[in-house]
Amino acid sequence: MKNDTLPPRAEARPVQIETHGIARHDAYSWLRADNWQEVMKDPSVLDADIRAYLEAENTYHEAQMAPTKALQETLFSEMRGRIKEDDSAVPSPDGPYAYSLKYKTGGQQPIFYRIPRDGGEETILLDGDKEADGKAYFKIGGASHSTDHKLLAWAYDDKGSEYYSLQFRDLGTGKDTGYVIEDTSGGGVFCADSKYVFYIRLDANHRPSKLFRHEIGTDPATDVLVYEEKDPGFFMGVGKTQSGDTIVIDIHDHETSEIWMIPADQPTTAPALIAARETGIEYSVDDHGDTLYILTNADGAEDFKIVTAPKATPGRENWRDLVPHKAGCLILSHCVYKTFMTRLEREDGLPRIVIRNLADGNEHQVAFDEEAYSLGLSGGYEFDTETIRFSYSSMTTPSQTFDYNVATGERTLRKEQEVPSGHKADDYVTRRLIAQAADGETVPVSILYRKDTPLDGSAPLLLYGYGSYGISIPSSFNTNSLSLVDRGFVYAIAHIRGGKEKGFGWYKAGRRENKKNTFTDFIAAADHLVKEGFTSHKNIIAQGGSAGGMLMGAISNMAPEKFGGIIAEVPFVDVLATMLDDTLPLTPPEWPEWGNPITDKAAYEYIASYSPYDNVEAKDYPPIFALAGLTDPRVTYWEPAKWVAKLRATKTGDSLVMLKTNMDAGHGGASGRFDRLKEVALVQAFALQVTGKV
Repeated sequence: MKNDTLPPRAEARPVQIETHGIARHDAYSWLRADNWQEVMKDPSVLDADIRAYLEAENTYHEAQMAPTKALQETLFSEMRGRIKEDDSAVPSPDGPYAYSLKYKTGGQQPIFYRIPRDGGEETILLDGDKEADGKAYFKIGGASHSTDHKLLAWAYDDKGSEYYSLQFRDLGTGKDTGYVIEDTSGGGVFCADSKYVFYIRLDANHRPSKLFRHEIGTDPATDVLVYEEKDPGFFMGVGKTQSGDTIVIDIHDHETSEIWMIPADQPTTAPALIAARETGIEYSVDDHGDTLYILTNADGAEDFKIVTAPKATPGRENWRDLVPHKAGCLILSHCVYKTFMTRLEREDGLPRIVIRNLADGNEHQVAFDEEAYSLGLSGGYEFDTETIRFSYSSMTTPSQTFDYNVATGERTLRKEQEVPSGHKADDYVTRRLIAQAADGETVPVSILYRKDTPLDGSAPLLLYGYGSYGISIPSSFNTNSLSLVDRGFVYAIAHIRGGKEKGFGWYKAGRRENKKNTFTDFIAAADHLVKEGFTSHKNIIAQGGSAGGMLMGAISNMAPEKFGGIIAEVPFVDVLATMLDDTLPLTPPEWPEWGNPITDKAAYEYIASYSPYDNVEAKDYPPIFALAGLTDPRVTYWEPAKWVAKLRATKTGDSLVMLKTNMDAGHGGASGRFDRLKEVALVQAFALQVTGKV
C-alpha cells in the first residue's frame, strides 16, 4: 500500500514535566495550541508551525490513499445507494399539528416541517440545506417548537466546535426574529405559555456552566441567570418532563446527579432542589401531577430502580420504591404518561420495553426473538395518549418504526427503512458469540457475515469496540457495514467492559482502576474470533473512535501482533496529559471516569501505565490510520497528532502510519450526511487495502 512519498516528521521539542515526583518527557507537546479556545471559534488563528505539520500529514495521507480513489468512489456510491435520499421520519402528533423532519434528494441537511394532525399540506419550518449554503461545516444543534406552536427555537454550529448560535423563528412569517444568542449548548426549552425560553451558555473553556431565561422579543443582553454551576467537574442540561409541567435542570458527571425543577407555568420561580448530589448516586425524573417518578441507583440499586416522591417534598427521605431493583436487569430509561409508564431495560444483553398501568400496577412487555437486536423508545410530544413509538432493528434487519397501543397491544408498522439498492436479509447471518476474558469473565460479541463467507479463518474481519462511559453499542442495522460484508468481511462488535451491555457492574468493571479490562476484553474477543475460525489475526482490522480510539491506542501497544490494522477516529490517546490539564473542556468532568491524576498519585500511575501516547515503544506496529478534527472540543486535534508523531519516530518496521485532520470539522467529522459517507468510504478503503481484499 505504501508508496515512495516520505512521511512527515514532526520536530521533537522535548520538555520534562514532573508530577508527584515522577518525571515524564514529551517531545511533541508543542502541537497543543496555547490559543486553543480561539482556534475553536476561528481556525485561521492556528499557529503556523502546527498548521504546517497537520497539512503535511494530510498531504502524506492523500498520497498514500491515492491508489484507492476509485475504490473510495465505488464504496461511497454503494453506501449512498442504500440511503433513501428523500427520506422522511414518521410525524409525531402534538396538539393541532404533527411534526417531523425529512431530506430531499441530493440534500445533506435535515428539513423540519409540520402538517395538520389529521393530514394536509406540509409547512417547512427550517430548511437545513438553505441555512448551510456556502458553509464548509454546518450542523443543526436543535429545533424545538413552542407550546403555542408559534415559534421555533433552533441552533446551529458552523465551525464544528459545538458552540451553537441560538435564534428564534416566527412560524407565522417564517422569519427569524433577529436576536441571536451565541455560545450556547444548542436548543432551548419553552415554558408553558411560550413567553420564555431556557438555554445553557458555554464558558470560555467550553463548559455548560450557566442556565439563562430569555424573554421572547427582548435583547439577550437582558437575559436572567437562573442557575450557575461553579464546579467545573459537572455538566448541565435543561429539559422538560413528558407532561410538560416541569422544567428540569440536570446537573451530572459520570456517576453523580443533582436535579432542580421549575414549574413550567411559573417560569420566573426560583429552581427547587429534588435531592442534593451525593457522590455515586444518580437519578433522573419524570412527573405526573403532584408525584415525581425517579429512576435511581440509590440504596445499593446498582442496576437501578424506580421510586416515587411528592413533588412538594422530593428529598431522599421521601423516596418510595415502585419498581424494585433486580440485579442483572438494568433499567435504562423511563417515561410517564397520563395512564401508564414505560421503561426500557436490558437483561442478558437484550433490551425490552415494559409498560406499567399506573392505576393497578399491572405490567406487560414488548420484546423480540432474534439472537441480537436493538430497540429504541421514543417519548413523543404528548402526555395524554395510549400510543408509544418504538424502533427495532438487528444486524440483518433494517430499522422498523412501530406505533404500539398500550391498551390493546396492537402494533402498527409506521415505517420500514428502505434500502433503495436492495437488501435481502436472508443473505446474511447474525450471531452472538461469547469470548472468554483473561480473568474468566465472558464477553459478548455480535457478528454479521454473508452466508457464503468461508468460515475457515481466511476471511478479513472488522472488530469494532468502544467500552467507556457505560455506553452500550447496539446490535443494530448498519447499511455502511454491508460494503465490507459484501466483500467477504465479517463485521463484529465486541461488547467489552466499560459499557452496560451486562448491567451497571459491567460499566464499573471497565472504568478507573479497572480500565485495562476494556483493553484485555477486546483482545480476548479477537482471540476468540480467530479460535472459532472466523478470521486470522493478520486479517483483523480494529476500529474505534473517541474513547474507543483510546482502546485502539492501548491494544496497538499491548498486542500489536494480533491485529492487521488499526482505525482510530478522533482517538483519545493522550490520556495522562489531558487528565492533568484542568483547563480543557472535558477534563474535570472526566475524572470520575478515569481518575484524577492531579491529586491522586495512584491514579496518575495507573493512567500512565496504559495511556496510549505514553506507552508507544520501539517495536513493530500494524498499519494505523488516525483521524482528527481541528475544532474538536472533546478530543482535541493534538492528541492524535502527537500520537502519530511519536509512533513514526519510535516504532520499528515499515508499517504505514497516517493522520488525516479535517480542517473544517470537529468531533463528529463532516456534518452533511453524504460528506460523512465519504469519510466512511475512506476508512473502509484503508481496511480493504490493508487486508488485500481489493
